[in-house]
Amino acid sequence: MKLYDTAKKRVVEFAPDKQVLMYTCGITPYDATHIGHAFTFVSYDVLQRRLIDLGHTVKCVRNVTDVDDPLFAKARELGVHYLDLAAGEEARFNADMKALNVLDVFSTPRASSAISDIRGFIGMVLDRGFAYQAGQSVYFDVTKFESFGSVSNYDNETMLRFAAERGGHIEDPHKRNQLDFVLWQPSAADEPSWDTMWGPGRPGWHIECSALALRELGTTIDLHGGGSDLIFPHHECERAQSEAATGELFVKHWMHVAMVFMDGSKMSKSLGNLEFVDRLRKEHDARAIRLALIANHYRSEWEWDSTAMPSAHARLNLWSQASAGDGSAALEETRQALDDDLNVPMAIVAIDDAAKRGQSVARAAQLLGVEI
Repeated sequence: MKLYDTAKKRVVEFAPDKQVLMYTCGITPYDATHIGHAFTFVSYDVLQRRLIDLGHTVKCVRNVTDVDDPLFAKARELGVHYLDLAAGEEARFNADMKALNVLDVFSTPRASSAISDIRGFIGMVLDRGFAYQAGQSVYFDVTKFESFGSVSNYDNETMLRFAAERGGHIEDPHKRNQLDFVLWQPSAADEPSWDTMWGPGRPGWHIECSALALRELGTTIDLHGGGSDLIFPHHECERAQSEAATGELFVKHWMHVAMVFMDGSKMSKSLGNLEFVDRLRKEHDARAIRLALIANHYRSEWEWDSTAMPSAHARLNLWSQASAGDGSAALEETRQALDDDLNVPMAIVAIDDAAKRGQSVARAAQLLGVEI
C-alpha cells in the first residue's frame, strides 16, 4: 500500500506491522455531523477496511474533545451544562457513523477522562525544558523545538496566519513567541476547572490528543490523521509536545483528508453552509450517502451540491441489480486502487464497469463499506 504523507509531501510506502496503531482526531461534540466531518471519518474507515483485508489488525483511537472552547461557547449560548450538550451530540454522531456503516474503533476516549494524564504530560515537557509558566498558564516554547513546522512545512507567516484563524491567540501578552501554544490555562467562571501545581484551570486543546494518544496507543503511532484544517496548528503542536515529552518519534505517517465545500466556501459552522448527515438520513438510503462521499478522492477538495445524492442513488441501484457470478467482480481492481493512495474513485469506475456487464460486485462494494 502507498499513501501520501503530509510531512514528507509525497506518496510513500505504508508498510506497518501486523497490528496497525492509528489515531484519528474526532469531534468536538457541540453540533451535528456535517458532510465534511463524515467524509473524513468514512475515508479513514475505507483505509481501515483495506488494512484488515490485507491481514492486519487495526487499533484505531478516535477521541472526543469534550473540553474545548467551541463546546463551552455553545453550551453557554444554549444555557445547558457542557457535558449534557456533549453527551447528546456524541450520541447523534455515533448514530450517524453507524448508519454510514463505519466500523467500530478500538476506543473513543474523552478529553475529560485524561486530566491526570495531561498533568503528568505537562510535567514531563516542563522537566525537559520545552515549556514555561507565565500569567497562570503553561506554554510550549516552540523556539526550543528545532524542527517545529516540519509536519505542515509552512513558513512562519503562514503558521502565524493559521494560528490566528484557528484559536492560537497569537496576541497573548504572556507568550515569549507568538507561535508558542498553551498547555494549561485558567478557566472562565462557568468552565470546568482542575487543580494543578501551576494553578487551577483546564488543558489546552493540543495537549488533550497527545495525552490520549500516549495513554491509548503508546509512544509511537503508525498513522495519525484528521481533516486538513488540523495540520496546523493542531497536529504540528501535537507532534512537537509529544516528542518533547518522550524523546521518541510520535507519528510514522501523517495522513489528512481534504475539506468539503458548499456554496463556494468550505463547510463550516461559522458560515452556516452545512449539510447534516442526520437530515440526509431522513430522506435517503444511508448507503447512498456513503457512496456520495467516497466518490471523491480523500486528498481532493470537492463541492457538495444537488447532484450528489441522485448520482449516488443511481450508482447504488446499478450495483444492487448486478447479480451474475460469485460477487467478486472488480474486487482485485478495487484492492489495487485502494493500495494506490486510497484511490476510491478509481475503484468505483472498475465496480461501475463490472456492474454494467451484469456481474455481481458485492465483495468489492463491501470492501468500500457498502452492503448490497
